[in-house]
Amino acid sequence: MANSFKAALKVSLASGLLKLFYWTNSWVVHGRSNYQDLLSKGHSIIFCAWHGQLLSITFDLAKENFHAIAGTHKDAELISQIATRWGWSMLRGSSKEKGDVAYKDMLRILRKRNGAVFITPDGPTGPARIPKPGVIRAAQVTGAAIIPISVHSTRRWGFTNWDTFFVEKPFGKIFVEYGTPLFFKKDDDFDACSKMLINSIEKLERNKLYDTNKETP
Repeated sequence: MANSFKAALKVSLASGLLKLFYWTNSWVVHGRSNYQDLLSKGHSIIFCAWHGQLLSITFDLAKENFHAIAGTHKDAELISQIATRWGWSMLRGSSKEKGDVAYKDMLRILRKRNGAVFITPDGPTGPARIPKPGVIRAAQVTGAAIIPISVHSTRRWGFTNWDTFFVEKPFGKIFVEYGTPLFFKKDDDFDACSKMLINSIEKLERNKLYDTNKETP
């Protein structure tokens, strides 16, 4: 009982603190129409951002009632519970544990009208910025569009493990860009698809969105 209370308190405090951090930042977001137009037509989508940048996207899309995939390790448990408090529906599993369960759940959602799933294609243990097969296969099998995403922030902490995981500091500016949709056919070569996803995110990062102050749809 005591452990359960402590765990709930930890989630509540972490959730509140992160909300404060992200609320006090100003946001510049480009490219929302790249996924909103698809959803308005009933198309399913997969949001893709690198693992180190997941918190900004988790906050930005929090009220959309989308699904997200999180691993089963201790850190992922905390983030998953915070995301649930923010409005996300969580699917649990990774390449190391319960990956088949998470993959089947993702396919089930993406086969629905307006299905939307957020995944960090290089998570939960890397290597950094190298997509794992699941996200590519899911797009190929279901016909879902992949939306590549880049994030930049002016004030942030970086916690280094197998990658650098960013937590934005208060009173900075966060820049998010949702890129042009990617579509992969069932017989497309995996390595070619993976390279295309990597290049798409890198191209967004080279756009230097953070040099502008104008918010666009």
